[in-house]
Amino acid sequence: MKKRLLFVDDDPMVLSGLRRSLHNMRDTWDMHFVDSAAAALQELEKEHYDAIVSDMRMPLMDGADLLDQVKQRYPDMVRMILSGQSSREAVFRSISPAHQFLSKPCDLGELSSRLNQAFAMRDLLANEALKTVISRLRSLPSLPALYDELTAALRSEDSSLAQIAKIISKDVGMATKILQLANSAFLGTSGRVSSLPQALTLIGNETVRTLALSVHVFSQFDGNPRVAANLPALWDHSVAVSTLAQRIANSEGCPKAMLEECFTAGLLHDLGKVVLLAELPKDYLKVSTTPPKEGTDPERDLLGCTHAEVGAYLMSIWGLPFPLVHAVAYHHHPKESAEKAFSPLTAVHVADAIVSEGDTSPLNHDITLDHEYLRRLGLSDKEAGWRGLYQPTPAEPLNPAN
Repeated sequence: MKKRLLFVDDDPMVLSGLRRSLHNMRDTWDMHFVDSAAAALQELEKEHYDAIVSDMRMPLMDGADLLDQVKQRYPDMVRMILSGQSSREAVFRSISPAHQFLSKPCDLGELSSRLNQAFAMRDLLANEALKTVISRLRSLPSLPALYDELTAALRSEDSSLAQIAKIISKDVGMATKILQLANSAFLGTSGRVSSLPQALTLIGNETVRTLALSVHVFSQFDGNPRVAANLPALWDHSVAVSTLAQRIANSEGCPKAMLEECFTAGLLHDLGKVVLLAELPKDYLKVSTTPPKEGTDPERDLLGCTHAEVGAYLMSIWGLPFPLVHAVAYHHHPKESAEKAFSPLTAVHVADAIVSEGDTSPLNHDITLDHEYLRRLGLSDKEAGWRGLYQPTPAEPLNPAN
């Protein structure tokens, strides 16, 4: 079925240009074009749309205000800003309601790629209620201790980018948000960014300080005490997996860019668990304490989806690079992917399986090594060597600050 897209811009020349440029997509997308926020809201009352792409600077109601209303009324829609020069204040206002911010002139291949990736991951997620929950997320909860450590560092004039990067590289929620901002051109950045240090360098210390302390793009977990008691184990597990995944990739002679992708994908691989624990604490605690029976999946049986699908969907609508989304989506069942060579998915799957074997937390002990997948890639003989790289006490990543 075709995806329905709504484009909003008050400049008739821009709308005409979009129509011409996107003409070849008409077999894939059902596209409608309107010239104001009011017209967009009227159209949304009449028809269901999968995504809205709006200009920022419009009279009466700008793009940020429009997407804020869309977020409240139609939370399952993918929301994008496609805009030229905007004031810094306007950009900051758009961070909450928009999933992604792309600059004009926009490469239409990039726009198509980002939307199709979001749609593909959304179609994997069968739980409609969860789609709505995920689309409404503004930030992801962080461990209170790490949140306090970061805010203290940002309030200090002496804190360096390396210090801030080290804190964020230990926190699933903060890392994901930083990568969303770096990959969305919210702040003048461009391209696909998988490295946390690179993302922070692009955004800059002062902007991170403003976003954290004034715009509140980060938040600390203050929910269910039973959930809070499980979070440290989940964070420790994520850091251990990220470190081992990077070391496995290094042992394979992978280039620096892939080492960074493996580290980041390892840190974010259980992002879906963070979302589920924050938004559906009782249900997910029940899932994590339900012993799996052979041939069953407690997550899918009780929730209709898996944490891998939840994490991959959030990452896709936030515009994170495909290798990261792919690794998170398939990290439990890599043989379901079409891969034929070593990749970040390989490193994360193997690292997760190895780390989980000695993990006493039921929240983390939920994966087994896929030997069939390793045989398909011709990597079965690597397992023993990879196991030898694991240090139960998490070590520093190979390149934590560059």
